[in-house]
Amino acid sequence: MPRPEIVNILELPTLPVAIPSYVGNDDSLIHRFRAGDGDAFTELYRAHHPAVFRFAFHMTADAAKASEITQDVFVWLIHHAAVFDPQRGALPAFLSGVARKLLQRQRRSERRWLPFDASVGNRFAARDSAVDISSAIDVESLRKAIALLPIRYREAIVLCDLQCQSYDEAAATLGCAVGTIRSRLHRGRELLARKFQPKKENRL
Repeated sequence: MPRPEIVNILELPTLPVAIPSYVGNDDSLIHRFRAGDGDAFTELYRAHHPAVFRFAFHMTADAAKASEITQDVFVWLIHHAAVFDPQRGALPAFLSGVARKLLQRQRRSERRWLPFDASVGNRFAARDSAVDISSAIDVESLRKAIALLPIRYREAIVLCDLQCQSYDEAAATLGCAVGTIRSRLHRGRELLARKFQPKKENRL
């Protein structure tokens, strides 16, 4: 049986597709923007805002919050473009790191959890990725389940399973070791699998 495509499992609000040619030219665009070229910033935004939105959306399960975080990331970039150092990593990982910090600030101010519907009755192995699990459950339940994961596991799941970042890229984004990413990813998948296991009925 062919593997289901992630786009059909975790459908997001329609967004412009990032233009690949921009991604390889980030250093030049940043340099131009620092020199006062507003068009360069527009190109950066067009190239990278879909990925920033998806990261924020998967972390919050809330399109409005994700849009707000995405806007805040690029407003921050306008005022702090000089902070980006291409020698320390690529711009996508840098922007994900900015989004992560803004999400942490948002969580501290809100401290709000999403409700979770545990009525889904499918069994899954902990070794399966979040995308594998999502192929057999409804998308809203999965989004809510991911949003309820402890933050350290949620970040690993979103970056590796939903954003398709490598272990190295996720480690750079989160500022931790690759081994830590592997451990958190395994634990996060295990917790998700457990969420969707049917409850055992008590026998009289």
